Parts: sequence; C-alpha cells; structure tokens
Amino acid sequence: MLAFALRRTGIALVLVWLVATLVFLVIHLIPGDPAELLLSQGGVAPDPAAVAELRERLGLDLPLIQQYFTYWVGLLHGNFGTSLQDDHPVAAEIALRLPRTLELIGGAAVLALAIGMPFGTAAALRVGGRLDRVASVIAGVALSVPVFVVGTLAILIFAQKLGWVSAGGYVPLAQNPGRHLALLLMPAGTIAVGLAAVVFRVTRSSVLEVLGRDHVRAAQARGVGPRLIILRHVLRNALSPVLTVVALHLGALLGGTVLVEYVFNWPGLSGYLVRSVEARDYPEVLGIVLAISILFVFLNLVVDLAYAALDPRVRHA
Repeated sequence: MLAFALRRTGIALVLVWLVATLVFLVIHLIPGDPAELLLSQGGVAPDPAAVAELRERLGLDLPLIQQYFTYWVGLLHGNFGTSLQDDHPVAAEIALRLPRTLELIGGAAVLALAIGMPFGTAAALRVGGRLDRVASVIAGVALSVPVFVVGTLAILIFAQKLGWVSAGGYVPLAQNPGRHLALLLMPAGTIAVGLAAVVFRVTRSSVLEVLGRDHVRAAQARGVGPRLIILRHVLRNALSPVLTVVALHLGALLGGTVLVEYVFNWPGLSGYLVRSVEARDYPEVLGIVLAISILFVFLNLVVDLAYAALDPRVRHA
C-alpha cells in the first residue's frame, strides 16, 4: 500500500507541475500583447505608457525563462500574484473563498451519497419492482433539469411559499452556526439533486454487477444472511466506482458552481472567478484556475488511495 501511495503521489505531483506550466503558458499563447488586451476598453487602443507600465508590473517584459522561474518561486511561497483591481493578494482571497465553495460541494456530496446510495442499493435488490421503476424515473428527471432551474424552484417553494429558509446569503459559521447551516442547505441541496441521481444510477448498476459474482453466490449457498452479504460482500465492492464517479463530479463542480453561488448569493470561489473575468484581472483568473486545477488533481489522488484501500487488487495494477 505504501509503494502504491508513493507512486500515485509522484504522478499527482507531476500533474500539478504540468497544470501549473500550462496555466503559465496560457498568457503567452493568447494572440497579441496580454497587457494591451487587459487595458483595451470598447476597442479603443490603450495608452502605450500604461501598457508598458502594466507589462513591467506583471513581469511580462522579462525573458520567458526568467518569468517562468519567478512564477514557480512565487507558487512555492504561496504567492499567486496581486489583483489588478485593488492590489489585494490573490492567494488571500482564494484562501478566504475556497473553503466556502468546498463546504458547498462537500455538503452536496454528503446529501447525494445519503440519498443515492441507499435508494440505488434498494433498487438493485428489487430490480424491476415498483421502487426501482419510480426511482429510475425520478433520477432521469433530476439529471435532465438544469441546476439553475432547481435553485429557482427551491427558492420559490421553500423560501417564498413555505418560508422555511431564507432565499440566500451567507453568515460565517463561527458567528451563527445554526443560521450558517440553514443558508447552506438550499444551495448544497440544489447541487445534490443531479449528483444524487448519478450516485443512484452508478450504485444500482454496480450492486447488480457484484450480486452476480461467484463469491456472492458462494456466500448465499453457505447460508450467510442477506444483510451480512450486502454489508460485507456487496457494498464494499460496489463502493469503488461510486467513489470514482463522485470524485470526478466534485472536481468538475469546483469550477461549475457559478450559477448556484450566484442564485443563492453564496460568496464562494466561482463567483470570484466570474468577477475576475469581467474585470479582466489576469492574475486573479490564473490564480483561481490554478487553485481549482490543483484541487482536482488532489481529489483524484484521494480517490485513488481510497480505491486501493477498498480493493487490494488495485495496488498491484
């Protein structure tokens, strides 16, 4: 297990290096002068003096290899650059907003697993039955409805009609834990709707596949109880693909919660990215993209290690 973990960690570090290098090269692959593009407004050519000043400020006037070295020195010291709008360190803003987005996605994952896995397992155990048919139809509908529609309907029903929760906003956990969790519930639930449908489908198909394996049939032939078979022989083997799919979706959600954060006024990283793009704040955009990419690689590393812990065969693959 240790050798597998070290090997996967090494691959993850190489991926981080590749991603960071790609993010660095993006600014140099854009046609034209990046500083001039940043300062252009309404098609009007910017002042050459302002362009020269911005190029010097961003270090674009240095040789490419020196820029790359300076870039990596900054990253290794946790420096993601400085905002062009207010001279605020990008790393500080990411550190403030990223936990909020992770909390939103983590809450959605917990809800999705709590809903999708039990219903997926029950549907597989009663394949073709009423529960299986009804749950499959609901999952299909949940997958087809856009997330902003789910969020709007949630606000209309639970906030405006029933008055159970507020329509949106944010309160720090330390300031008011109850209020914080209440405000978290609807946006996390909105994201969880589609993710729960995915978990349901993957769990159902995975459990059905495991139920047909020889070791499960052998346990049934030995008279092992159904509950013990499900817990010990079926769910453990069926959990690996579920974890993989959830992790891949969570990675995608890191950059895809824009609409949810906007609808519910949740001050996370995705909303920060939108603001940075609108303001053409190059250091902020690249810093956010890099942070999201690194987290995506880290999530996949965690899933690989969890996969190996659940299935020893993976360690020797």
